Amino acid sequence: MTGIGNNFQVASLSNCFVIGHKHPADSYGGIFRIDEEQVQLMKRRGGVGHDLSHIRPTGSPVLNSALTSTGIVPFMERYSNSTREVAQDGRRGALMLTLSIKHPDAERFIDAKVDTGKVTGANVSIKIDDDFMRAAIDGKPYVQQFPIVSDHPMYRQEIDARRLWNKIIHNAWKSAEPGVLFWDTVLRESIPDCYADEGFTTVSTNPCGEIPLCPYDSCRLLAVNLLSYVEHPFTPQARFDFDLFRAHVDKAMRMMDDIIDLELEKVEQIIHKIANDPEDQDIRRVELSLWEKIRAMALKGRRTGLGITAEGDMLAALGLRYGTPEAIDFAVEVQKTLALSAYRASVRMARERGAFPVYDARKEAANPMILRIKEADPELYDEMVQYGRRNIAMLTIAPTGTTSLMSQTTSGIEPVFRPVYKRRRKINPSDQDTHVDYVDETGEKFQEYNVYHHNFVKWLDVNGYDTSRLDSIPDEELKEWVEASPYHGATANDIDWVAKVRMQGAIQKWVDHSISVTVNLPNNVSEELVADVYRTAWECGCKGVTVYRDGCRSGVLIEKKKGGEPEGHPLKRPRSIPADIVRFKNGNEDWIAFVGLQDGRPYEIFTGKIEEDAMYIPRKIDKGYIIKVREEDGSKRYDFQYVDRYGYTNTIGGISRLFDEEFWNYAKLISGVLRHGMPIEKTVSLIESLHLNSESINTWKTGVCRALKQYIRNGTKSKGKCPSCGQENMAYQNGCLTCMSCGYSKCG
Repeated sequence: MTGIGNNFQVASLSNCFVIGHKHPADSYGGIFRIDEEQVQLMKRRGGVGHDLSHIRPTGSPVLNSALTSTGIVPFMERYSNSTREVAQDGRRGALMLTLSIKHPDAERFIDAKVDTGKVTGANVSIKIDDDFMRAAIDGKPYVQQFPIVSDHPMYRQEIDARRLWNKIIHNAWKSAEPGVLFWDTVLRESIPDCYADEGFTTVSTNPCGEIPLCPYDSCRLLAVNLLSYVEHPFTPQARFDFDLFRAHVDKAMRMMDDIIDLELEKVEQIIHKIANDPEDQDIRRVELSLWEKIRAMALKGRRTGLGITAEGDMLAALGLRYGTPEAIDFAVEVQKTLALSAYRASVRMARERGAFPVYDARKEAANPMILRIKEADPELYDEMVQYGRRNIAMLTIAPTGTTSLMSQTTSGIEPVFRPVYKRRRKINPSDQDTHVDYVDETGEKFQEYNVYHHNFVKWLDVNGYDTSRLDSIPDEELKEWVEASPYHGATANDIDWVAKVRMQGAIQKWVDHSISVTVNLPNNVSEELVADVYRTAWECGCKGVTVYRDGCRSGVLIEKKKGGEPEGHPLKRPRSIPADIVRFKNGNEDWIAFVGLQDGRPYEIFTGKIEEDAMYIPRKIDKGYIIKVREEDGSKRYDFQYVDRYGYTNTIGGISRLFDEEFWNYAKLISGVLRHGMPIEKTVSLIESLHLNSESINTWKTGVCRALKQYIRNGTKSKGKCPSCGQENMAYQNGCLTCMSCGYSKCG
């Protein structure tokens, strides 16, 4: 939708790409080539996935000055940073990094995002094979090796599969990652992998996991709105119009095949632009080669991504409760109908337009998906063998987030998140007819209002409720309306989560790619339940699954607690809080930080270069405070007030304005992190990981870290080995990261 018909941008129409070398290169040259290709695709608005299983594990010997390999984690951070850097000024960046569980660095990969300040620009998923799952369930050992596919590996180790499985579960419970990909299921079910000799070996997935792809293949997505096929929705007469659905799936597949041709036109434009760029050919050749390989794979396979959305709304409109056996059976029947109709359309197009160039019925004769089609519709299978198929693979179920917002429906195969939830609107001084429901820590006032799921309101209308009262209805009465609706007990937090993955597995049988699904869980669920969800997903034939436990990531989704503030909300800031002054050298400059404190820990920070004509603060002061002052025009400022050694009270007005405005804006962000209780050492790690283009801001960043490190409690552990002795025994002492084994200090 962004690129089609847009003559002002030279952009791709593909949503998803996977990259990787035909013969994976475990070298700096190969690793950085992938980095360059990733950025080139992202700048054309494509999400990218690639696998890291070809990179040698930590400690392996290398023939360069490092002597041993650093393993995969530093390169994860590099690829992540590249994604974050390209996701600016209207461009987007989305990345999936995968690794085989068979790789000796699998545990490091699984732990890479436990520190939430690391690898923030990528989704990560671990590729799990059947042998590992059986070993984890049975409590047996499992062998890791490198290369992961080799009869004579250069490195081999035996691990406790159950311990590593428990770590995967714990990390997913704690931080929603890693996701898991059941890789043997992916490969076993994959039709394109029947053509591995033609380059269609699946190696990774797109960023949301719904399209497993081979290197340099891409895919476009299209979703059919299931709710639109329900006649007389939300009534006893509701029925699904299968005939209209089949007819529209046929048209959708023809549209998808046309979009491939439109995409190829866009690729030709991109190639033409690169070929005519004024840069040296040596600089352009990587990008040019990349798009030539993408063009070749698109022509060879003509892969499409036809899917659905509004599954949750469709079931509710038919009077079926999401997650029940009846709802699962009906959802499977709909997806089976879509699959058979799509394959029939592809066969018809093969007769009219020609099959995808490498089609060979013998190669895919034993594929499970093809065999299911043969059993369900022998006539269709016979026609496919005779005429071929226009597209190598064609079905998926994507998250459809933006798409479902536009269609005002539930997304993908997900249930409704909430039929109603509260939001807040900031009250401006000039607003009329408002009432204050909430005041934040800075004194800003907000009015609360209900947001209703569009089709919940439609249900109310159909069933005779007075929807004109929705703006003012009391909460208790609204609760009664929700409980009477087909959405009650069928929200993301209400459903039987294990039943949901069973439904996913049953639908997966009729999806030749994969399904993007996140199992949303309440905050209080146990790790055992997460393990049950993951194990059931494998047993039911899912190709992948991800969980999100409410509140496991700060700032993502906040559940309002009954009778209190939202979880994680900071204490209301008093007008005056104690403050310290921290002076330090930043290069050759004198810098100062004002650090506001709550319960003895940093709560907010103002810092920058000391300008002698702007402030004078004696070296010796008794007590200091930061005071928030609201001015007559409604704006606010922060003053620093201190008592000097003679007992006089002095005030420095507007410390928030003393420093460069850019410093102040970053300080507000960091103060917000501190106020929400992030541990100081993790805040420092987060700030240090910022990649900023301004030399002055980087200097400021260093100053903030130096100021905050003084508040890290002695003995606080830090991950990583000592550069001097190599022991993993680093801890903070007086704000300096110090080795407890040999005494080495990063402060010198």
